[in-house]
Amino acid sequence: MENNRRKFLKSLAGLSGLAASAVPNLATARATSGATVRDIRLSKNSGYLRLVFDLDGIAEHSIFTLHGPERVVLDLKKVKMPHGMVDQVQANALIRSIRSGVRNDNDLRVVFDLSKSVTPRSFLLAPSGKSGHRLVIDLHDNKRPSARTIKLNKRDVVIAIDAGHGGRDPGAIGRSGTYEKTVTLQIAKRLEKHINKQKGMKAILVRKNDRFMRLRERIHKARDNHADLMISLHADSFPDPRARGSSIYALSVNGASSETARLLAEKENAVDLLFGDVNLAVDDQMVKEVLFDLSLTGTIESSLDIGSEILGQIKSVSRVHKKKVQQAGFAVLKAPNIPSVLLETAFISNPREEKNLRSATYQIKLAKAITRGVGKYFARKAPPGTWLASSDGEYSVDSGDNLKTIADNYQVNEKDLRARNALYADNLMAGQVLKIPVS
Repeated sequence: MENNRRKFLKSLAGLSGLAASAVPNLATARATSGATVRDIRLSKNSGYLRLVFDLDGIAEHSIFTLHGPERVVLDLKKVKMPHGMVDQVQANALIRSIRSGVRNDNDLRVVFDLSKSVTPRSFLLAPSGKSGHRLVIDLHDNKRPSARTIKLNKRDVVIAIDAGHGGRDPGAIGRSGTYEKTVTLQIAKRLEKHINKQKGMKAILVRKNDRFMRLRERIHKARDNHADLMISLHADSFPDPRARGSSIYALSVNGASSETARLLAEKENAVDLLFGDVNLAVDDQMVKEVLFDLSLTGTIESSLDIGSEILGQIKSVSRVHKKKVQQAGFAVLKAPNIPSVLLETAFISNPREEKNLRSATYQIKLAKAITRGVGKYFARKAPPGTWLASSDGEYSVDSGDNLKTIADNYQVNEKDLRARNALYADNLMAGQVLKIPVS
């Protein structure tokens, strides 16, 4: 029984990122022979300090805290360390000093004298690439707001999905009789489903059924739902049936300039559309036009950025008709403060692409690709006050790390970690910086 237990613990020690509990006498691995500390490295992160002990073998360890004064004690069994090595870790705002000593003839104790209370976390990393065995110690500041506190009042990013055409307006019609209004609504519903699966994002359908909607009504629906992004779905058509591929459009600069005057001429206060309830006390019409033009220009820049992300993901699903985001004066893109893109999903006039547009498999692949593009954009530029704009610190990926290990070490959900960083694959790169999500 004891032999089996030892074998099990030994196998665990080889796993990357085995987490150790911050309580006395709980070891993360059984060392089969003595090890030596080769180096100690320190790095500062948001809300915590990280110490990495480079070892030449597996080390059984435990870590615990003492109070009055504040200390963290690290015990390593059958481990040696060259005299004076702890001195290379310079004192800082958290660590006043580090002491080390030999215990029980062949064990090592390291004591961190601290300026305030912390919560220590430790885990082992197995050899990977040029890196050998590593023991990682994270000292988390107890006075920082907890992830649960940070989460309060954090909203989702809202994506308005507009299925083009509808009702008495069928849109383009394929050679096999496929209606554009039908496939755009089908794709919109699949996209809504996949976006709503993503933590921190919420989708709303502008058109939920086969009904006619004016273009301005679509914009108002997105604005009424406080959308952070509007995606208008269409299916292209061309007299030559050989034309094929997807395209993405954002509003043109000329479209922005002409829209300024039109919006300001509407009965409703255009400045309120842009700035909400903020009273700018601006009476000069030229100043208002400049402010509006600046807003539309900024919105266009965001639209081009989002469009590029979506286009990059669609390339893995189907042929791209235009390799870059195009710009045009589509009325549905003229929301003054909502980044908007129009996606021509495929050419319904092309027999092969018409067949794809009717295919559930193709529609799902397309919806997933759009979701990935949206996720990658908002992982970089989420609006303030949203869950995707919040983080509980950062982590720089080390060689041999994996998502499950990082999530376990920070006690966060792996799916949340993926969503916060728009990670849709398992591969990580050394040096890659991940945002730790609030939980």
